[in-house]
Amino acid sequence: MPAEIAIQTHGPRSARAEFFDGVRRGIPIVVASSPFSLLFGALAVDNGLSAFDALFMSMTIFGGASQMVGIELFGHSIAPWLIVLSVFAVNFRHVLYSAAIGRHFSHWSIWRQAFAYFLLTDPQFAEAETRAQREKIPAIWYFGMGVFIYICWNVATLIGALFGKLIPNPYALGLDFLLPIYFLGIVMGFRKRPMWLPIVLVSGVASIAAYKFVGSPWHVSLGALAGISLALIVPPSAQKAKP
Repeated sequence: MPAEIAIQTHGPRSARAEFFDGVRRGIPIVVASSPFSLLFGALAVDNGLSAFDALFMSMTIFGGASQMVGIELFGHSIAPWLIVLSVFAVNFRHVLYSAAIGRHFSHWSIWRQAFAYFLLTDPQFAEAETRAQREKIPAIWYFGMGVFIYICWNVATLIGALFGKLIPNPYALGLDFLLPIYFLGIVMGFRKRPMWLPIVLVSGVASIAAYKFVGSPWHVSLGALAGISLALIVPPSAQKAKP
């Protein structure tokens, strides 16, 4: 009897259950990212964008760091191609995410894959990769989480754009610290993987050095490439996971 109960408990879940589990997994991400999207909406209007422009930028780019870089550059006499290149530099890590997570989407239709890559943010990648270690990633679970985060991100952006002027100094609230703390939690979630600590240290040092000698936003991608290079250099036989 206990064995039968265990089988029923761990059996396949319905599509509805998978969808709402994805939404549930997205709640902490929304809590951590909403202050950042509110801040973006407020700063976008302060930099001369309309509320519609801020929302449109948020809906199409859907990347907090690159959106911040974009609005900072819009206020200066900078060539459009340089703005695009800077945004790409910040978002280059998503190319790496896509290469890592793509093997789990290969059995999906091309349209599902395209939409999945559009929704692929940092926390979305971390949650999907964590689940992929245990079992296959159901599309309904992935999209339940991704669409929920996407909607909340854009709603918060619009609220920040419309009502951000009521706050004289958005940075003074200090709410933007929630996102770095959440990202730190994501990194710590992978601490049992092979070569975790050396890769984190090399990526961090390389990113700091790149920030000092090359400048933002290139330090993000250069730090990631340094960590990947270390993982490629070390032979697989030396990469033993913790028990």
